[in-house]
Amino acid sequence: MPCNALAFYNLDKYKKHTDMRLKYLCLIFSCFIFVSGCSHKEPFRIETLAKSEIDMVADQHLKVANQLLAELLLKLYARNPRELDKTSYSVEYRAQQLFGEYRLLQGTKETRDSKGSDTLLLAVDESFSGDRVFALMYGLTGMIQTSYNNQDEFFITDSLDEQRLYNSARNIEILLWRLQQVDDENNQPLILTNATGPEINLSFERLFGKLIANQDMMAQLIARKNHRVIRSAVHTIGSLIFLPI
Repeated sequence: MPCNALAFYNLDKYKKHTDMRLKYLCLIFSCFIFVSGCSHKEPFRIETLAKSEIDMVADQHLKVANQLLAELLLKLYARNPRELDKTSYSVEYRAQQLFGEYRLLQGTKETRDSKGSDTLLLAVDESFSGDRVFALMYGLTGMIQTSYNNQDEFFITDSLDEQRLYNSARNIEILLWRLQQVDDENNQPLILTNATGPEINLSFERLFGKLIANQDMMAQLIARKNHRVIRSAVHTIGSLIFLPI
């Protein structure tokens, strides 16, 4: 073989060898990235095969709602320690009652056997002498849980009601309005939340806002899935009437 031809042959052979090495390295790198990414994901469960995309979205929205509610519980007790002092319970025990495996689903004597929006009314009732923070959170968590059919997880056979989700968001807005309007005999809010005085604190407003947006987004997604139109109820905010869930 002529020298020039041999040189070109060797160069071509070198290029092919280099290309193969690069492809091999790229494959190893891609696999490494894939495995690394998978290591941060939740482990696969066989139940996942019985879920649609909207079920997974519902799972995530419920998870976010519970995280926001848990954060709200801690902040309310930190802002209103006098309410916890009315009982012999700890914040941890209250969290178990609301979010634990054996959470309360029915009304109790402590909340006058009320639940849902009725307990929200109790929290802003001037004659109520019990733990207002617990009454508020018990009513709020119960209302959110009801809007998700009191389920912890969703599958293909499950269905959600977009109107319930939408109504729960409007009820939170009504609750916020009530909290700002009702005072005790000393003209102080029954439950302290936002502060606009010398020390501005709007963290509660942001938490409630995130919770409202979370419910509204889920309502819109379910409405689109069900091909339904959500009945607007904006006018009820001024009339202070909680919507049915």
